[in-house]
Amino acid sequence: QVQLAESGGDSVQAGGSLRLSCVASGLSYSRYLMGWFREAPGKGRMGVAAIDGFGGIAYADSVKGRFTVSTNFAEHTLYLQMNRLKDEDSALYYCAAKAIERPYIQPPLGADVYDTWGHGTQVTVSS
Repeated sequence: QVQLAESGGDSVQAGGSLRLSCVASGLSYSRYLMGWFREAPGKGRMGVAAIDGFGGIAYADSVKGRFTVSTNFAEHTLYLQMNRLKDEDSALYYCAAKAIERPYIQPPLGADVYDTWGHGTQVTVSS
């Protein structure tokens, strides 16, 4: 059974940095699509970044150049390095996964593609 557990959320000043982690159990990264999503109050769940086991990476336009997604296969961990944080980055951040048999042209950022979710970690950015 696949399980995901996020950590690293915190309250930071605008312009600061955070690194989120997602520890996965019960899966093999080479066969999974992994993604980071966020949900702010009153807004839908939005894809932030995605990575698959074949080298594909995708980012939402709003975070390009500021956020970096990466994996450590040996530790079964997905990361999201967030730099130059803005107030609008405040949200509950979720890690998600989906088993795949072949790579996407570009890893998808649609929430409906993913079928396994963590419980989220809160990021609050204040100016």
